[in-house]
Amino acid sequence: EMAAALTREGGEDAFRRLFRFYRQRDASDLRGVVDFSAPGGQVFRSQLSISSVSDQDAYRAGLQPVSQWKAYGLSGYPGFIFIPNPFLPGCQRHWVKQCLKLYPEKPNICNLDLHMAPDKTTDLWGQSKEQLRRKGSSKWEPRSLLEKLRWVTLGYHYNWETKKYSANHHTPFPSDLAFLSEQVAAACGFRGFQAQAGILNYYHFDSSLGIHVDESELDHSRPLLSFSFGQSSIFLLGGLKREEAPTAMFMHSGDIMVMSGFSRLLYHAVPRVLPNPEGTALPSCLNQAPPSDLPVGSVIEHSSDEDWQVCAKYLQSSRINMTIRQVLAEGQKFPEESGTNGKDQAPSEDSNHENSKAKRHKPNTV
Repeated sequence: EMAAALTREGGEDAFRRLFRFYRQRDASDLRGVVDFSAPGGQVFRSQLSISSVSDQDAYRAGLQPVSQWKAYGLSGYPGFIFIPNPFLPGCQRHWVKQCLKLYPEKPNICNLDLHMAPDKTTDLWGQSKEQLRRKGSSKWEPRSLLEKLRWVTLGYHYNWETKKYSANHHTPFPSDLAFLSEQVAAACGFRGFQAQAGILNYYHFDSSLGIHVDESELDHSRPLLSFSFGQSSIFLLGGLKREEAPTAMFMHSGDIMVMSGFSRLLYHAVPRVLPNPEGTALPSCLNQAPPSDLPVGSVIEHSSDEDWQVCAKYLQSSRINMTIRQVLAEGQKFPEESGTNGKDQAPSEDSNHENSKAKRHKPNTV
């Protein structure tokens, strides 16, 4: 009732009021949060482009055939698509392992690089895995480097100070993640999507993501793709101005969000990370191993039991989010004079965890 009243109120920074409401650790009124596992109200079924992705390519990306996906839209948010967990059983594990073991490796960049010597951040997995595996439930145990990870950038590396991308700040984008992103984008009607930049975010139960708009990319005609793994969260999707109250929705492990068209430049935030609704240490969708007979050309790799033990321990109190973007339109280049995009004014998604000058590990909040 309180959330509903705040939503109706609108006015000066209505978004901030609802962010604070859901940010409260004892916020027990979650009835107003949209749950796509039981859609109704402003939720409607959204059509996918089934013929754009072959079943074989979906399998190679670790996804169910697109004909079996469910996709939803929200009235008032044209271009917003929510796809509840379309992954094949066990295949989320691959992406979790990549986000913890492979993607943080050099030459990719992470928040720890800002205040640690390069030789200290070369093997976060190797330095953390034993500590994580042995970790108990005490909050007083020292955190491993992996637990201090807040963000990793891929492809065109986002500059947190200038809030821009540039031609000379680029490393190869992971081919497996590019393939996954291309299939999801095509299924949503965006054939030819090129995964050029990624921001990976690592949340814990005390984490949040501040209110912002994603407008640093030079091409806003291409969608922003968001993938979530691990514990759940509340996501707030607002309007073109902060005076417009946002809609709250749950994001669970395996869920995918696509922001395109009108919804591509809307304010959004993550006020809160929540234990998965099943009440177990990990969501059941993460308890299954991938099938033994992966198709030829699959980008999914089997995780060793040892590696998954580390990942599972990490996810008991954490959530990982991957946001993938196309920065440039086909044939487009960065402006010559500076090599960067000069018109960006707003923080990029998941950038509010830690700004580039921060000497701390606690995420920023609004």
